[in-house]
Amino acid sequence: MHEGFKIDNLSAFPFARLPDCPPDSFTACSCPVMTDVFIVTGESSGELYGALLARALRSLKEDISICGVGGERMMAEGVELIAGITGAFGLIEAVSSIKTLRDVFSRITERLEQDRPSVVVLIDFPDFNLKVAQRAKSLGIKVLYYVSPQVWAWRKKRIRKIKALSDRIAVVLPFEEKIYRDAGADCEFVGHPIMEEIENTKGSKGFIKERLGLRPDREVLALMPGSRRHELKRLMPLFVSVVQRFKTDHPGFQYILPMAPNLSELDFQEWSGVLEGFGVKFVRGMATEVLSASDLALIASGTSTLQAALCNVPMVVVYKLFPLTYLIGRMLVNVKYISLVNLLMDREVVRELIQYKATAENVIRELDRIINDDQVNRYMMESFREIRSFYEGKKASRRVAEMIGEMSGWLSG
Repeated sequence: MHEGFKIDNLSAFPFARLPDCPPDSFTACSCPVMTDVFIVTGESSGELYGALLARALRSLKEDISICGVGGERMMAEGVELIAGITGAFGLIEAVSSIKTLRDVFSRITERLEQDRPSVVVLIDFPDFNLKVAQRAKSLGIKVLYYVSPQVWAWRKKRIRKIKALSDRIAVVLPFEEKIYRDAGADCEFVGHPIMEEIENTKGSKGFIKERLGLRPDREVLALMPGSRRHELKRLMPLFVSVVQRFKTDHPGFQYILPMAPNLSELDFQEWSGVLEGFGVKFVRGMATEVLSASDLALIASGTSTLQAALCNVPMVVVYKLFPLTYLIGRMLVNVKYISLVNLLMDREVVRELIQYKATAENVIRELDRIINDDQVNRYMMESFREIRSFYEGKKASRRVAEMIGEMSGWLSG
């Protein structure tokens, strides 16, 4: 997804480790059954989409064999993993992961050559996945690109390469379909998989608060600093400062931080002690539940901004990058906004505080503006309803699973 000035994953190399085979936290990756579908993801949000897709595939074809690169959620849906994702790096920090990427690519190549699956599904992560697509095509394997590179943001000429390497493309932003189709690509807007999670979250806001260990009668500020370790390093000091100051003026608020599934308590240990002292509750994963229980959110630019909008949660969006990465991004990226909410509406719906503007004073000013100005709050809610209308009635995972079945020949188109 569109991740601020890491658009199209300028911070594109999230294979922080290559697990041994079999690794401690994954099933053995011997893949004794020949693979029907091979899925490659590169980060936490993409891994969730891969898990939902695997579930949808099994609902259509119970005996399907799925192998790939992902995490615990994909494994829980019966995907055999040959490598795992645990984090990500920025443009500058990515250099140290090149050997790991090569090792993962080698494993993927070996598996594709051995199993010759019917379809390779590539989820986002373009700098790596386009190389996988090239290898798959050279082996005569069909390629479906799911959550495709955002060519509208930067490096627009890549659309020719993506078209040449992809048999079909499934996009999650409504305006992307026309861009790809105008270029002659077989592209379809399928909706967004996070809508599925939201629709499957049951219960009232108060009930969900209680389930998360929060008081149902008090307001909640969700803290979502991102799913990459370099994001935490740059944003967590800001989040700590915001909570410390905000709680003085708003003593009735509760605070909750959903840790991305690819991160652990160790990744937060530098800040968790002080935040827990301020009353912040940490939970693992459960981002949809957290947003469904929240009245306000402070969010790092990324997929979570769309998730919050679909949950009708007013928000302030922040982001910080390594200075050189930011400067390079400014030169390469051609968009007016960085959050998906503003991009979808093509206007400022939520305030974006980027780089030097991302200060505790500015964040608190914007949070107060949302709390105290009914017109601001109402404008956000109206815009969120419009965004939700783009996705209602669409079942992204189911549709992509059907596309795979059509490409494989076991489902008629």
